[in-house]
Amino acid sequence: METLLATDNHPIRYVSLGKGQPVVFLHGWTSGAREWLPFASELAESHQVFCWDARGHGTHEPPPCDQMVISQMAADLDRLLTEHDLRDVVLVGHSMGALISWEYIRSYGLGRLGGLCIVDQSPKLVTDIDWPLGIYGDFDYDRNQRFLQRLEQDFAEGVLELAAHGLNRRSRENYEANSRGFQQMRDYLRGLNAPALTRCWDSLTQQDYRDLLPQIDLPTLLIYGDSSQFYSSEVSQWVEAQLPFPELHIYPKTDHSPHLWHKERFVHDLKHWCRRL
Repeated sequence: METLLATDNHPIRYVSLGKGQPVVFLHGWTSGAREWLPFASELAESHQVFCWDARGHGTHEPPPCDQMVISQMAADLDRLLTEHDLRDVVLVGHSMGALISWEYIRSYGLGRLGGLCIVDQSPKLVTDIDWPLGIYGDFDYDRNQRFLQRLEQDFAEGVLELAAHGLNRRSRENYEANSRGFQQMRDYLRGLNAPALTRCWDSLTQQDYRDLLPQIDLPTLLIYGDSSQFYSSEVSQWVEAQLPFPELHIYPKTDHSPHLWHKERFVHDLKHWCRRL
């Protein structure tokens, strides 16, 4: 992986390949660059593609926990874009990556961007009496505080429970059966830095980008799963209605990672949409 230093001198590690219009893939919480590499290879023939490990993610040493906040991640992204003088950039953000995209736009504007792709995310994770379109539809402040405590007790199991106890029946059944997939994910999560990622989650759940969406006057590709563990179908409809130039695709029989369930379709949709930019 290539490396450059962030504004706080923490190393930003990333993979870059290809030439053409820049596409920057931003992974979800607890994931890493590896999630996007198959897609990067598919796009590299016509695009300059970047996949990073966000700070505190991947196999790299995390920064101090007080630097594991989304504002610093947006600053890291700005550092990456300015270091390579990237223009007309397409940001592709899954889950946390979508939140980083919105935080970047709020802090640094749209000047370097040509398009935005959001994969299965709500602009506000924590629900309240006026906002039922966050996690599960009923993941309020108190419930999030209990989840943070669970992460401190057993980070890996807490993350698995978050996925299992949501809206996707198949995930719940696989967790209760301790399927091979959940066993592998448990082993993977146990190798991550729990304090850093817990602090990161705390930062993510404090954010609210609802007022930002109408200001994003860029073409925006929306990819949502019809059986997300976390979000009802109303979330994608609400996000689409707020954006000036949306294009919504709902992938059937897919959870919070629709791009992984329908890889060929996602690559086709993303390539076709990028060409039309």
